[in-house]
Amino acid sequence: MDRELALITGASSGIGYSLAQELARGGYDLIVCSSGDRLTGAAEDFRRQGASVVAVQADLATRDGVMELWNRVESLNRPLAVACLNAGVGVGGLFRDTDLDEELKMVELNCTGTVHLAKHVVRHMTARNEGRILFTASIAGEMVAPREAVYAATKAFDLSFAHSLRYELRDTNITVTALQPGATDTDFFHRAHMDNTEVGSEGKKESQPDDVAKQGIEALFNGEDHVYAASMKTKLQGKLANLVPGAVKGAMHEKMAKPKTGTEG
Repeated sequence: MDRELALITGASSGIGYSLAQELARGGYDLIVCSSGDRLTGAAEDFRRQGASVVAVQADLATRDGVMELWNRVESLNRPLAVACLNAGVGVGGLFRDTDLDEELKMVELNCTGTVHLAKHVVRHMTARNEGRILFTASIAGEMVAPREAVYAATKAFDLSFAHSLRYELRDTNITVTALQPGATDTDFFHRAHMDNTEVGSEGKKESQPDDVAKQGIEALFNGEDHVYAASMKTKLQGKLANLVPGAVKGAMHEKMAKPKTGTEG
């Protein structure tokens, strides 16, 4: 039986790596993308699962990077059965203090790059009236998130985009699922300058990336609109997100995201 093709972005580490592993074990060939140097080693791991793997090192925060990836997809001349649009970064800290260039780069990756790649993916899948798309959003997209204000806004964008696109495609054989992880044990918090926070040091241990990925792929193939993953705390937070007053959610997030030691400017 021929293996189908899956695309995973942000696949060199964390949740993206685990999504790729899950799909490789499930019998898919992969085209994986990351801007990081770890992609080569990750691709070898996926090949050990029996998958044929094309690795594309590209910066999806740029239009050129998105087109480099998509041109590689098209060059394979194979239908794309699954697309996991997972690439994303975070920036932590008080908005008045955070670096503007880092935040604009985050918006370009989390929002602009996602829309750009999704445009090509949706048109490709619509032509065959078949496919599955997974957007990695976040539980933060439903929260009041001081000290991650711009990050949470980008994930609210991704979540809204996924839900709206799902509705647009409701009469097709293309499904759209939003994966909403909570704090997960990846290098996300280190890259977001949040090591010295409750969520960055202890809270991230609530969920493991393999568990998040497994629940995300299960939801994708079950045709669900979204899934909170993976810890019970995350699932509870998600269910309560629209019931808890904004001020309470803000205070809870502030406690987790505030530096534990030192002073702020």
